[in-house]
Amino acid sequence: MAGLLLWAQPAWACPPEMVAISGGTFRLGAAAQLPEEQAVDDVRLSTFCIDRHEVTNDQFLAFVSATGYVTVAERPLLSDQFPELSPAERAPGSVVFQAPEANQAVPELSWWHWVPGANWRHPTGPNSDLVGKGDHPVVHMAFEDAQAYADWAGKTLPTEAQWEFAARGGLKDQIFSWGNTYSPRKANTWQGHFPKDNSGADGYLGTAPVESFPPNGYGLYDMTGNVWEWTKDWYQVGHPQKAHQHNPWVSQVQDSLDPRDPGIAKHVIKGGSFLCAQNYCSRYRPAAREAQSPDTGTSHIGFRLVAPLEDFSPLLSAHS
Repeated sequence: MAGLLLWAQPAWACPPEMVAISGGTFRLGAAAQLPEEQAVDDVRLSTFCIDRHEVTNDQFLAFVSATGYVTVAERPLLSDQFPELSPAERAPGSVVFQAPEANQAVPELSWWHWVPGANWRHPTGPNSDLVGKGDHPVVHMAFEDAQAYADWAGKTLPTEAQWEFAARGGLKDQIFSWGNTYSPRKANTWQGHFPKDNSGADGYLGTAPVESFPPNGYGLYDMTGNVWEWTKDWYQVGHPQKAHQHNPWVSQVQDSLDPRDPGIAKHVIKGGSFLCAQNYCSRYRPAAREAQSPDTGTSHIGFRLVAPLEDFSPLLSAHS
């Protein structure tokens, strides 16, 4: 029956920053939503651990301090990729959302701007910083950056199936992580008419500290809104190759690429962000998905990680 919890939490434990999700079988996608969300049945997953919340600025800082890692947004653009640009134009930077003026015409995607000096340390540009935002999700993460952190942490990025299964919080065939009715009190999303009018009724105009909104049925925070999250699946329209599969993921570039940008292979991102509104995007649903170029992080893309539960079994047994 729709709305019922389908699986109990496993008796084992994960590290404190993670939650154990019991394996199970579920319907991936949403038959009644967007075409690229085409639902398929009998997707089976093994038990796994997943981070309670998105990786934060403080957590990413610990990684950078330990390794000296430099993110994609902090590196100059490559001359062989952008031969038409001068050295000055290839300066490090990233893509930042900037709301248009109230009386300004708004062509599609014109709210995104390349900002030199924007990166995870300076989320809106070189004059911004992370003061008071240590517990906010890290942003301006390219796929390579998320993967590097995962390797350091001994974890991996989730598959799309793992992410969606966890986001549902044990609910079956519900639109949102909490049920079938949208609520601005449940997640950090855009309140108002995107892209000009955001009332901030949820308390935030940009990112929010992790755990600012109620968790889902599995005790996971921000599976809806705040920032988009990388998965390791390559994007393909629909899920036909995942039906009746065990631990499926699209590990190689498929023939069916993002139809809006043919020829460019992209990864699946999930969860929506603080920029998703009811009139635009509205992809703050477990089944919703977007395609993102792996070399591009923006001011609303972050990540969280997973790991097989057995990776922690010896450690847990030694302390039991």
